[in-house]
Amino acid sequence: MSMGKPMANYAAAKRVGDFVFMSGVVALDPATRRAVAGYDDIPDIARTAIQGLGYATGQLSVDVFEAPIVAQSWFVLERIRTLAVEYGGTMENVVKLVQYFRHLHHYAPYNRVRGLFYPGEPPVSTVVEVSRFLPGDEVLVEVEATMYLPQG
Repeated sequence: MSMGKPMANYAAAKRVGDFVFMSGVVALDPATRRAVAGYDDIPDIARTAIQGLGYATGQLSVDVFEAPIVAQSWFVLERIRTLAVEYGGTMENVVKLVQYFRHLHHYAPYNRVRGLFYPGEPPVSTVVEVSRFLPGDEVLVEVEATMYLPQG
């Protein structure tokens, strides 16, 4: 699976001085043009990491409810991490996240997954509940990020 570039006509990120502003990222696999739907849509290394958080249990009655938001959370944060690296930074440089959720109760599993990307102090953040996302109703979370990266 490729993390890909935006499928619409906009920049994924733009550097302005010491800051890199990242467009909102949704969990859309550019190869299939479909939203990430579950654990089978993320790499093995991601599944192993989220199993350490108590997700991806292999129990259908549990995973069917958690898989979409947990997998999408990992995908979105990994895309932000990838963009940070492309600009010469790390997740430690990503200092602000604005997180949009279709359902506010999805914040709890998202927050646990976010801990994989921020094992220390979490970034400054804003959480907002919204009614819809592009490209469709299967998208549960969108995250935009700001990275501070002093020019050397």
